[in-house]
Amino acid sequence: MNVPRAPHRWRVSPRQAVRIQATLAARVSLSPAPAVRSVLGLDCAFAGDLALAVGVVWDMETQRVLEVRGAKAPLTFPYVPGLLSFRETPVLLRVLRKVRHEVDALMCDGQGIAHPRRFGLASHLGVVADMPSVGAAKSLLVGEHDAVPAHRGAAVPLMHRRERVGTVVRTRSNVKPMYASPGHHVDYCQAAYLTLHSATNYRIPEPTRLADRWVGMLKRGEVTLRGLDTLRHDRVSRRTRR
Repeated sequence: MNVPRAPHRWRVSPRQAVRIQATLAARVSLSPAPAVRSVLGLDCAFAGDLALAVGVVWDMETQRVLEVRGAKAPLTFPYVPGLLSFRETPVLLRVLRKVRHEVDALMCDGQGIAHPRRFGLASHLGVVADMPSVGAAKSLLVGEHDAVPAHRGAAVPLMHRRERVGTVVRTRSNVKPMYASPGHHVDYCQAAYLTLHSATNYRIPEPTRLADRWVGMLKRGEVTLRGLDTLRHDRVSRRTRR
């Protein structure tokens, strides 16, 4: 994939990072993306002074893995709540640059605009890459919502400071919901739809669930970057059904 250069440096102080967030948040667009078929799910892990990342290209129609890519990069930013995108985005951009399939949207295990400054990981990555992006988070960062009915597909708005920032969606009946928020070039309905309809057998959407699985294996040394890049994707798809 052709990915633009980031409009800022990554080695910055937390105070500078907050100012960058405020500037780039103004670029976020909540206009819906065109029809989305392929989703690139992304997740990160950390090993010492390294950031590791895996991307899984998922076909929404056939429910198959099309491609798996991995990358690593030195960590350049400390752990600061609310600024996690400065730790993760550099290595995620390396994954994007390795992907060969066409991708219609990015999906992150994190927040989009459901963030104190309306600029979580999915928004940061989407703005820098200039691509539609969705935050599909397992936990609540900011906001409040009404009770979500127990059946799959139930959804309620996520509100923060009297402003909608996402959707709480039940991806499996009687299981904890997911928190779907637009990142960039995606609206609320589309973020919730992609989160729900890519969650085929589990609570977590398949693109990010598989990315989390593979990045964990990468961290534990059970697979190498070269091994990820040369996976036979038909075999990967069969494994997802087990």
